[in-house]
Amino acid sequence: MKLGLLVLLTLALGSVATHFLLEDNGYVLINFRGYSVEMSVPVMAFLLILLYLAARLLVRVWQAPRQLGEAASRATVRRAGRRATEGLVALSDGKLARGERLLTKAAGNSPSPVLNYLAAARAAQMQDDPERRDNWLRMAYEQDESAANAVLLTQAELQLGNGEREQALASLSRILEKQARHPEALRLLAKLHHDEQDWKALAELLPTLRKLKNINRDQLDKWTLDAAVGQLGSADIDQLRVEALWQDLPRAMRKRQELIRARMHALVRTGALTEASTEIQRTLKAHWDDSLVELYGNIEPRDPGKQLTQIERWLRDRPEDPVLLLAAGRSCVRNELWGKARSYLESSLAVRPSAAAYGELGNLMLKLGENAAATAAFRRGLNLDQGAPSDLPRLEADPQPDQG
Repeated sequence: MKLGLLVLLTLALGSVATHFLLEDNGYVLINFRGYSVEMSVPVMAFLLILLYLAARLLVRVWQAPRQLGEAASRATVRRAGRRATEGLVALSDGKLARGERLLTKAAGNSPSPVLNYLAAARAAQMQDDPERRDNWLRMAYEQDESAANAVLLTQAELQLGNGEREQALASLSRILEKQARHPEALRLLAKLHHDEQDWKALAELLPTLRKLKNINRDQLDKWTLDAAVGQLGSADIDQLRVEALWQDLPRAMRKRQELIRARMHALVRTGALTEASTEIQRTLKAHWDDSLVELYGNIEPRDPGKQLTQIERWLRDRPEDPVLLLAAGRSCVRNELWGKARSYLESSLAVRPSAAAYGELGNLMLKLGENAAATAAFRRGLNLDQGAPSDLPRLEADPQPDQG
């Protein structure tokens, strides 16, 4: 702009100079309705330049109010941006009240007021004020209804963080009513079901979440594992449901020990003892698991002798396994092999004392009529496991030999 004006002024001065310096500087005659104007070419050029400059000046004067308004608006937006930045910095520094105040003051002149109000809502929640939080969320929604999903998602996230699960479910439902496969809403809904241990509802969401691919594999695997274990641990599950759940799991997940244990326990609870025994034996061939050994020893099989044979076969390779020795002791009790049972239980306790083994030994001593030994075993078991019931069986002392 400055260069253009300089060029025009140079031309104007050149025109004037030409008028005085040149001997023949041209002639211009303008005749309009009886009026005539005569001048030289340089003067004509000079007048045209002056006319152009005057027109430019008028245009600038005409545009000045609008340009001043735009400049003022830009300055206001810059101030709002600085306030918003200062507010976010204050939140990062833990100055929650100041940050919230700066963000909300700047919202009116901010090009993105929704973001200001959402950040202010988070600040209000961090100050344990859900009422003010909801007020900022409402204002964010009123600023731009096209951002409704973003506002509802933030609201649901904050409600979950504040333990308001019913309200969070309502917020997520409003999103899913309009967009049934909204990835982030489904992720938060899955988190809500996981927190509430609603395993069936979580399991129903998982196939869709796997297709959307907005959650990392580790998180999906954890939710899949927890949902399956939770459902298998349900008190009202039956054998058909156990097998259906198992078949629905990804093949790779079926190798997880947590799931295998949950399935075995579920089969035992449903009364499928033969199948549970067979599956435990098959699993232990590939991967030894103390919890499955303990479960196997607790099963009341149709053929106790066959169970004991299997346990003693394992003992050949693991003669000092305390869990396996305990299982052998329990199996011997079922087979009414009292002396052998006592030997196995005492061997288990010698390797690693446990409340369970002391309890089994105490019960065995009761069967054999050795009340003092039974009382001692129960007491030692309780000392090991303070969480066990504290009431000991009422036992009579062993009869004393006649001193006469």
